[in-house]
Amino acid sequence: MPLTRWPLPALLSWGAAWLLFMQLQRLGVSPMSALLAAAFLGAALAFFHSARWRRLMVALGFPLSMLLTGGAAAWPAWAWLLPLALLLLAYPRRSWGDAPLFPTPRHALQALSELLPLADGERVLDAGCGLGHGLRELRRSYPQVQLQGIEWSPLLARLAGWLCPWAQIERGDMWAQSWQPFGLVYVFQRPESMARVWAKARAEMRPGASLVSLDFEIEGQVAQACLELGGRHRVWVYRLPGPAR
Repeated sequence: MPLTRWPLPALLSWGAAWLLFMQLQRLGVSPMSALLAAAFLGAALAFFHSARWRRLMVALGFPLSMLLTGGAAAWPAWAWLLPLALLLLAYPRRSWGDAPLFPTPRHALQALSELLPLADGERVLDAGCGLGHGLRELRRSYPQVQLQGIEWSPLLARLAGWLCPWAQIERGDMWAQSWQPFGLVYVFQRPESMARVWAKARAEMRPGASLVSLDFEIEGQVAQACLELGGRHRVWVYRLPGPAR
């Protein structure tokens, strides 16, 4: 696995902070000074990450791990495997290159139906649906369409199916699934994967279909619209070239 592939850079950053903390302790530095130095190193390493959420995770990783180890000293060693197992179940290694589990904000897609009216029964896909937050927002805007979601994590796919019984949820690979049948595909990915999203949409979606992205635009492409939601959130709307069928 390349050293730049997430979450390995975060693990290396946290490990560097822990190594510095332990080395300073061996040299006789006071625990508080060693802790502050290690936390500062973690915060400094965070700035090497481009995405804001990654910076936050890297910067907080060492202080949070210190709190957990200090408050759980009486736990048996095997107990630390339980949260790791749950993490791998919810976020398998295969999905490390995709977006993390960030929910679509409530009412983020409420203006879509006016901008992009869809016919009754049109098929709409939430690619990487997580726990179904995007599906619920799509349903508020398009109660008349057929909603589908695909999610790689088996745990999240099962929970999304339970939380969104009116949608067809599939556990699978959004990159392997064909987007050809859908009149609208919604994604909440990350900046690094948007070029791949657009290439897949161009190759598979029919002319006139729509690609909707929360927060992240497609570099080099002109959006049909950009909906300002207030704060940092935006909805980017792209129409596939050619006349609608």
